[in-house]
Amino acid sequence: MSDDGSDESPDLVTGGDIARTFTLQQFPEKLAVVRLGPGAEIPSWAESSSLFSITATALETSVVCAMRSVPKKAQHVGPFTAFAVKGPLDVGLTGVLATLLQPLAAAEISVFTLSTFDTDWVLVPINDAERAAEQWRRSGHEVAPAVPVRPERAGRANEHSRPTSQEKPQQ
Repeated sequence: MSDDGSDESPDLVTGGDIARTFTLQQFPEKLAVVRLGPGAEIPSWAESSSLFSITATALETSVVCAMRSVPKKAQHVGPFTAFAVKGPLDVGLTGVLATLLQPLAAAEISVFTLSTFDTDWVLVPINDAERAAEQWRRSGHEVAPAVPVRPERAGRANEHSRPTSQEKPQQ
């Protein structure tokens, strides 16, 4: 609960806060989108990344992960640069992706998008990352380097936790 007694977090971006401009955080890591078969086990190599996402349907399993981790024989596309909308965003907020994707579509920059509970992510081909950032700036948005955050690992069993790129395994 926030200080005013509502369920919103104090930094939550809501419809009343938005003049339809956003701050995007640009991540330096090269990412890939990997296609696995339906019902595939998630390979351990996929989990070591600043952004790790799994989407599974009856027809396929897609994994977003660090490009450096993907085996050469795996069906994948990339490398991508990830931009996260600074949030958290109110889940009921409308038009966020439409606002951000319109300038990229006009510049013919392809995207791969995904959303988390707190925000939206836009992945663009690495060779178009600076052009995308410039298009957003021209549209009134801010683009800044992402500030690394160490993920919280509380509640995870030791056998399932893996070090992030910012952690080193204990010897």
